[in-house]
Amino acid sequence: MSLTNDILKAGGALLCCLLLSSASSFAASPSSDEGWALKGDVTEGRYYGTDVANGCLGMMTSRTPFRSKSVMISNVYDGKSRHGVSRIAQAPDPFALDMTVDGDSVNLASVGKIVQALDMRKAVFSSEFSVPGKVDVRYSFRALRNLPYAGLVSVEVKAKRNVTLRVSGRIIQPKGFQAVDTSVITQPISGHRYEISRLRGRTPQRGVLMCAAACAFFDSGEALSEEVTLRKGEELRFHILGSVIPDTDFADPWNEAERFVIYGLGEGSQRLVMRHEALWDELWKGDIIIEGDAEAQVFARSALYQLYSNATQGRAASIPPFGLSDREYCGHVFWDSELWMYPPMLFIAPGIARSMMDYRTQRLEGALRKAFSYGYRGALFPWESDYSGDESCPTNALTGTFEHHISSDVSIGVWNYYRMSGDKDWLALEGYPVLREVADFWVSRVDWNDDGSCSIRNVVGADEFAQGVDDNAFTNASAIVALKAACSAATVLGVAPNPSWEETASALRILNRADGVTDEFAGYAGQTVKQADVNLLAYPLGVVTDPLHVRADLEYYGPRIHPHGPAMSQAILALEWSRLGEGARAYELYQKALEGHLHGPFLSFSETAGHGDICFMTGLGGLLQTFINGFCGLELTDEGLVQLPAALPPHWKSITVKGVGPERKEYSNKQK
Repeated sequence: MSLTNDILKAGGALLCCLLLSSASSFAASPSSDEGWALKGDVTEGRYYGTDVANGCLGMMTSRTPFRSKSVMISNVYDGKSRHGVSRIAQAPDPFALDMTVDGDSVNLASVGKIVQALDMRKAVFSSEFSVPGKVDVRYSFRALRNLPYAGLVSVEVKAKRNVTLRVSGRIIQPKGFQAVDTSVITQPISGHRYEISRLRGRTPQRGVLMCAAACAFFDSGEALSEEVTLRKGEELRFHILGSVIPDTDFADPWNEAERFVIYGLGEGSQRLVMRHEALWDELWKGDIIIEGDAEAQVFARSALYQLYSNATQGRAASIPPFGLSDREYCGHVFWDSELWMYPPMLFIAPGIARSMMDYRTQRLEGALRKAFSYGYRGALFPWESDYSGDESCPTNALTGTFEHHISSDVSIGVWNYYRMSGDKDWLALEGYPVLREVADFWVSRVDWNDDGSCSIRNVVGADEFAQGVDDNAFTNASAIVALKAACSAATVLGVAPNPSWEETASALRILNRADGVTDEFAGYAGQTVKQADVNLLAYPLGVVTDPLHVRADLEYYGPRIHPHGPAMSQAILALEWSRLGEGARAYELYQKALEGHLHGPFLSFSETAGHGDICFMTGLGGLLQTFINGFCGLELTDEGLVQLPAALPPHWKSITVKGVGPERKEYSNKQK
């Protein structure tokens, strides 16, 4: 989207309540503590940004002064096209700003070096630049954790000589927005009068109503004219508070957007920032500490920051593969959520893990409807899920019709939530209905063979190159785990499990060769695989447990994984080699998972090597499991958390995972 063609000017009403200050320096730069700060010169070359999000609202950064690449609200969808599937919607951007110095516009052509920084501990992104010979500028953005539909921009301008400055705010409407309406109100709050700009419009295809509000203000509440003269050495400091509200979340988004801004103005910037940072401090109780590898330490924090940013406690929403950084894969929710991103959150961010489970349990009705429509009993969850709970996968992708292991993935996530939390009331009311219906689905889905075994036929496997195959290893093994989980949950609740669940689980075929290698599917002949499939039977499924068998599958399938496949495969291989006691080999695969995937100063992580414009949350979730469940050896069992033996990379001194489980325990693994 071209911002310059799609900007709706807010009539000059988004004027700042500005303050002149004679202070001699800018406010403190973001934290430079080792392992917390990412910073770089982004003036030239390809730009790799990062998303700054709070689990609800997300902004993708840009090199252009006072602009973002996109703003999105999680779980809000428009249509991909007139008759296409849903796609996560672009939202209005209430955080934009126009600035001129002595009549000249501040833009990419007029500024010098641009340095941007991300303070992961405090979740604040900043950009610094100069208009040569005139002013130094620094602005920062926070997606407020305490106001999930709002964000705060803080701007500081210091004059190098006497200058005339003009500042006006803009609310940017997305391309194609329909029935746009704008207005400006004057709102008295605590003895001050603020001008609040508002925009409302509907998304192009499905007409979702999205409303934005914004107000520029200074903490003192004093208002100055749009034009300000700064003397040499003087500073100008102000803030912009903006909110975005969809009608999918609120019945009256037009007024609700304004209410959030009014509330934030009443709180003041200092209190907003204080509460934002306090919530991030709480999140960072779940942390990974690596001694002996500074680069791995920074990456671990970066991965945690991204997942923490793209989910939140208390909102039944999950994480798409690219979070709020991009609309790729339509922003839908896949198995990526339960198998790759959810496990690390379950270990160290219980509130986020609960929200990710709420997303699934609250959409059970759609899964029941899909199973019924395909002639099965129980629940068949959609391969691609949006807010509705119905299948949202484009019809040209066979995965939406045939990749049925998604139901097992959801069921395993549900059972693991109970195993971690021990919440029997939740299990009875929310978890067990999912476990029961998924188990019933698999009983109706299998075909019984003459030898007394049963098969699952005509599926797409975890290896999505394998389409229309029978007895896919991961599909069958995940069904076994889901069926057994339903039996265990019934026992916990004092309910008699359906006898067919255990019967089916015991009869499902896992195909093995004479040399001990697991066949990926019936008739598999050594083809290249897209991503890990068989290797997932050791972890996370725990179906293959014999170390010799695990090793045989690693040796056989490792070289057969496509070299340009997603990084999660190498993450799992590294995890399993660590558990087999081969730390050097595990580290080599960990490094391979990073190679070509990390880009720019903010460690933007791409799905495949060489593509770095977006943040691939799935791969980050896989690598966090390498740290937590591989190098630190943590494992969740029916008896609770255990720590398995695991080998560290030779140059690491230790790894510590903090904030684990309901009791927020700390586990360490030290070099032997």
